[in-house]
Amino acid sequence: MFIIEGLSKTYSGGVTALEEINLEMLKPQVVMIIGSSGAGKSTLIRCINRLIEPTTGSVKLNDQEITTLGKSGLRKARRQMGMIFQEYNLVDRLTVMENVLSGRLGYVSFWTAYRRKYSPEDVSAAYELLDRVGLMDNCNSRADALSGGQRQRVGIARALMQRPKLLLVDEPTASLDPKTSRQIMRLIVELAEERGTPALINIHDVELARSFADRIIGLAGGRVAFDGTAEEVSDQVLTEIYGEEDWSATIKRDAHDPNGDNDNLLSRIDKESSAG
Repeated sequence: MFIIEGLSKTYSGGVTALEEINLEMLKPQVVMIIGSSGAGKSTLIRCINRLIEPTTGSVKLNDQEITTLGKSGLRKARRQMGMIFQEYNLVDRLTVMENVLSGRLGYVSFWTAYRRKYSPEDVSAAYELLDRVGLMDNCNSRADALSGGQRQRVGIARALMQRPKLLLVDEPTASLDPKTSRQIMRLIVELAEERGTPALINIHDVELARSFADRIIGLAGGRVAFDGTAEEVSDQVLTEIYGEEDWSATIKRDAHDPNGDNDNLLSRIDKESSAG
């Protein structure tokens, strides 16, 4: 069970990034957050695990209040929140296996981590995850030798090594080509469903969200402008989230893209919005 109540973030200088966000996830589901650049998507994800400190509000994971925890309690709580980053956050000089095993750092002693002497159970679990994400042949490769899609797969496996109660995912496909983006999103959703792990995913690509989400939340100006299913994301809803646009034209598949693997117009609009 995951509940946000009245979550707000105001930065020094009076800039409000989030205002009175309320969200309940009472069962495992994949929730995707969409919105223009600056709408507060990344701030929301990072306020949940307090990589950014919220100004006001409540965040509860399985009845534990996250916002009031001290340093020791927060470290323990973060074990339950797997984070998948846009820029992967891998240690380039380490191998794929070592990066995946780093997902257990919150559970082992300093000397175990320093000597990289993980338990046989952890090593076995890492191999299983590497097989599941399609990287068994790369387990001894350095992270900096991988492609972007492979690096993101390592990040997914590392987050799942925590055995999290909640997955927080920040723009997992922003640096990937359209085909790889769909593969990565499909993998995240499948793994979340297999493990019964709720996932909160910040994403710019509306069509990916519509294709894979159980539920979509649209942010505009730091507020929730929409909360519903993919089927309910209408032209009017997109206008409320992003502003005026001929959305009827953007939701059509590219004529050369029967499988949805090439960039469609809506994705390009989102990326241009992000860049701006």
